[in-house]
Amino acid sequence: MIEALSARSLAWGRTENNIRALAGYAAARKAEIGRENVFDFSIGNPSVPPPPCVNEAFRALLEETDPVELHAYTPAPGLPSLRRAIARQLSEKSGTDFDWRQVYVTMGASAGLAAFCRAVLLPGEKAVAFAPFFMEYRVFAEAAGGALVTVPPREDMQPDLGALTSVLDEKVKLVILNSPNNPSGAVLTEESLRRISALLSDAERRYGHPVYLLADEPYRELLFDGRRPLCAADYYDDTVICYSYSKSLSLPGERLGYLAVSSRVRDREAVFDAIAGAARGCGYINAPSLIQRVVERCLDATADLDVYARNREALYGGLRELGFTCVYPDGAFYLFVKSPIPDAVAFSERAKRYELILVPSDDFGVPGYLRLAYCVPREMIDRSMGAFAALAREFGLKKE
Repeated sequence: MIEALSARSLAWGRTENNIRALAGYAAARKAEIGRENVFDFSIGNPSVPPPPCVNEAFRALLEETDPVELHAYTPAPGLPSLRRAIARQLSEKSGTDFDWRQVYVTMGASAGLAAFCRAVLLPGEKAVAFAPFFMEYRVFAEAAGGALVTVPPREDMQPDLGALTSVLDEKVKLVILNSPNNPSGAVLTEESLRRISALLSDAERRYGHPVYLLADEPYRELLFDGRRPLCAADYYDDTVICYSYSKSLSLPGERLGYLAVSSRVRDREAVFDAIAGAARGCGYINAPSLIQRVVERCLDATADLDVYARNREALYGGLRELGFTCVYPDGAFYLFVKSPIPDAVAFSERAKRYELILVPSDDFGVPGYLRLAYCVPREMIDRSMGAFAALAREFGLKKE
């Protein structure tokens, strides 16, 4: 009977996302030996609570709103009032106009990414991702009938733009840009964004079709050291923004985000309609009503994101002192650590002996690193240093 199933879907179903596999392993170890004895840096699950307005909005909506209305289906693209508020916020924070009629509310950023790939990729066309990249980009592109082409990073985790030039051929329809970056924490510089925009504009002229830039921005507010977010739509016309409230509002399990088509996108109404059709084809319609209403009331709020900046300093400083080589993160809540041996998967397995749960970087498109999610309680970081010290001694790392 297996022959009657989709071979591609079967392969995806049997190949577990490595992050979730390690998170599952960590959960099992916590049940066996106690949570306090496991140092779980596997998954980007926010450790700070949502801002107070979230619970206040939940309570007020449950008390004030007719329950039939509160829990009813919204329009497929989302509540018009929320879409208007999102467009207004984006327009105010950038130099680009966003029309609420081209905002589609999604069930998290993943649904938005998957729907947009299906909306624009024809069979045999390509999406480009800058490594390191969120591993599911490949699944989203291939599920749409396309292929994912990767651009390697420089040592500082900025994209190699010479490599981008070499892959921009007539088959490229989509470029995915993730800044701040998961898994490295790198933030794209304005100079890199300008050069990427120029290269994509040149490709559009050369090949006579749009090359869409999908700005995947769930970590937009998680910037450190006084940095300010850049809006890709201010630099490149054919830009669509993908966003999630999982990190900024600490609401990952509520699965709410959006796709916003810049008013500078050519044929923007048709692009939005293609998004709506792709979402319809996947069943990604009518995002949950209650959380849409909650987010609308909390649109300008964030969780206490300063916690992550303090965690960054504690983990980066602690590991550097033990002799580990790390990429200093300018945003997000991930630390990219160089594996002391070429095989990061083997090193991740060895770290388990010390109850350290670290994600190897191979599936992110860059071998030889470990991703550590430091959106964890600070006391866990402090307690983990003894385990890291033992791991460092095993591999002969020298303290600074």
